Amino acid sequence: MTKEVWRYIDSGKCSPAFNMALDEALLEWHSEGKIPPTIRFYGWNPATLSIGYFQKVEKEIDLDAVQKYGLGFVRRPTGGRGVLHDQELTYSVIVSEEHPEMPKTVTEAYRVISEGILEGFKNLGLDAYFAIPRTDEEKQGLKSPRSAVCFDAPSWYELVVEGRKVAGSAQTRQKGVILQHGSILLDLDEDMLFDLFKYPNDRVKERMQRAFKSKAVATNTLREKPVTIEEAKKAFKEGFEKGLHIDLEPYVLTSDEIAYVNNIAKKKYESDEWNFKR
Repeated sequence: MTKEVWRYIDSGKCSPAFNMALDEALLEWHSEGKIPPTIRFYGWNPATLSIGYFQKVEKEIDLDAVQKYGLGFVRRPTGGRGVLHDQELTYSVIVSEEHPEMPKTVTEAYRVISEGILEGFKNLGLDAYFAIPRTDEEKQGLKSPRSAVCFDAPSWYELVVEGRKVAGSAQTRQKGVILQHGSILLDLDEDMLFDLFKYPNDRVKERMQRAFKSKAVATNTLREKPVTIEEAKKAFKEGFEKGLHIDLEPYVLTSDEIAYVNNIAKKKYESDEWNFKR
């Protein structure tokens, strides 16, 4: 049986605005039938705090700290909460809602797409599986997360590696297309991460950071030999091919496509109106 061929883009480290604009452009091009389903890997220059579409900046984010650390700042088109993009491999998956392998519900589609991440972690020699919330208390916890920090909250079909959370993902559906993007943490500066959010007081901050430590972890703390970004790309590219039963064909954006993306970045993702509007 021949496997479906999807497009594979490794766009390297880009600005926060360009990263979000490219995800948006890929969604648009796929909805217009111009490109096949696509998987993209990328990084961030500078390291960036991205916030979810619905987050309220004034209430939740310490912008002075963002500036102090020299971080970029951008609002994602997807939901979820704050993510520090630093020492990580970021991925996005763009695929039609009507794709025969894609379930109709967000939760089920998230699980199918995350099979690729699961296989990637296995390629790195780590024990990975999906945790499904069973008790009413666990289900309730999903509906009303207590923290603005993305990796702090469990979600349906949470991907668990060696007992802890190492990848945070968010999804949106527009124009009949699913866009799921997420972070695969290689290393994490936890103190910096927790400095970027507002808390009622220091005690709450300390308690949340302690709880976070017990639940979330960066990949390299689970391995004796640290993973390089190139090793991670190889492991997760092959992981997606296996998990989604596809072949990935490398693609480089044309100069016209890059110009189109730069235009979206400038008009939308670099604007204060978009980033601070809620």
